[in-house]
Amino acid sequence: MMDMYRDGARKSIWQDEIRKFSMETDLSHLFDVVIVGGGITGVSTALKLQESGKKCIILEAANIGFGTTGGTTAHLNDFFDTTFTQAIEDFGLDNAKLYAESGKDAIAIIETNIDKYKISCDFTRKSAYLFALDDKQEEQLKNIAEGAAKVGHEMTYVNEIPFPIPFKEAVLIPEQGHFHPIKYITGLCEAFIQLGGEILENCRCEDCNEQDDYVVVKTSRGEIKTKHIVYATHIPPGINVLHFTNAPYRSYAMAFTLKDDRYPWELGYDLCDPYHYYRIQECDGENLLIAGGEDHKTGHADDTGEHFSKLENYVRQYFKVETVHYSWSSQYYEPVDGFPYIGKLPGSKGRIWVATGFRGNGMIFGTLSSQILHDLITTGKNKYGDLFNPSRIKPVAGFSDFVKEASAVVFDFIKDKIFVEKIASFSEIKEGEAKVIRYESESYALYKENDGTLHLLKSTCPHAACEVRWNSAELSWDCPCHGSRFNVNGKMLTGPSTNDLKKVFPYQKH
Repeated sequence: MMDMYRDGARKSIWQDEIRKFSMETDLSHLFDVVIVGGGITGVSTALKLQESGKKCIILEAANIGFGTTGGTTAHLNDFFDTTFTQAIEDFGLDNAKLYAESGKDAIAIIETNIDKYKISCDFTRKSAYLFALDDKQEEQLKNIAEGAAKVGHEMTYVNEIPFPIPFKEAVLIPEQGHFHPIKYITGLCEAFIQLGGEILENCRCEDCNEQDDYVVVKTSRGEIKTKHIVYATHIPPGINVLHFTNAPYRSYAMAFTLKDDRYPWELGYDLCDPYHYYRIQECDGENLLIAGGEDHKTGHADDTGEHFSKLENYVRQYFKVETVHYSWSSQYYEPVDGFPYIGKLPGSKGRIWVATGFRGNGMIFGTLSSQILHDLITTGKNKYGDLFNPSRIKPVAGFSDFVKEASAVVFDFIKDKIFVEKIASFSEIKEGEAKVIRYESESYALYKENDGTLHLLKSTCPHAACEVRWNSAELSWDCPCHGSRFNVNGKMLTGPSTNDLKKVFPYQKH
């Protein structure tokens, strides 16, 4: 198996810029803040806290940029997947106005960091176009534009768009942008180290134990003591309320060269369900069109590879595609009420912090988390503190008993067992194919490499005992319940699981 610098077998357009940060680290002293996760959320937060004189360390299970930051399409928007109209309806006009400020604040933080630390990361301000392709989408667009007007967010109706796609109505949204996410977070890491911050890669955070004055963090490299811990990992390990308020999704992206050189300079988004979005990126001196979309719940697609074909076919309908240079997918989390969860972990005494539920707006909310968590840890308040408070959802009565019993009932998702195929022998599996099989009343995940090597794993996700399912596009085993993902050797790629799938054997056919 090749060495992967991100959480899937497919290479993303950003990946060549990923580099290792290996440091000699003394874990015996007390840290002010341990930040778990080396994506945009963790790195931005660590830098902000380090700037304030806190002694911080980033723990990353694989390498910096391994997760969603290395798999994003890196749009920077101050309008979101959760529309302002929806926000007004669910949270009231004042909160929706505050929500409308959050994107502007986040992009301003990115610009400040780029200027302050002289980071070269292809950051560009651009206009975005949101367009409706049919009557239903036209209604939606009207709804979106009305909500934007109420919160004072600029959207203007236009008659033309810079995309070769027939549309019914479109709005222009000024002052959006995009950048190279890995070059950006690499620059943040360098600044963080310069200020005395420490980075420990290949260090998996397994658990933490919150005391009154500090937290003991159990890692694969030993125990670390810290005053605070920030989980910048989508979903923190262990079972907690966030697992029930966040659903994992996969999103697909491809980068193309075009025959006619007509690359749309601006950003574009349609209102299909799931929607498609477009931008360009210069790569080795030539432009590439990046298109994204075809999202679905993790572990809930029979053939993940088919989503790339669908996306490619869709783009080919409108653009004169020459070559597909990259195709990749990544994971994000959908919050139950549409707003991210940034703040104190529900149930914590005030030393465990979390940032998750960003929907498709991870670059923005990951960046904003740095300011929110910095302020909450250093002063106890931030203007977005209440709006994005992870405890805003009141657990239903009897919730804690439900979680205790859940391990016996809910997590054993009976319906998943139906997916377990009964196969008479291992030989029925073709090369490059994967199956979940039953053998003597146990479930196993089986994958056969092209050279005939069989990888046999126990198919039960160690996080909460769901059965994993095969993701043919990324050559990974994905858990449909909470989004944990594992490679063919069972090694964890994406949390919340902190353990690998149990390996039975790699079995070599002679």
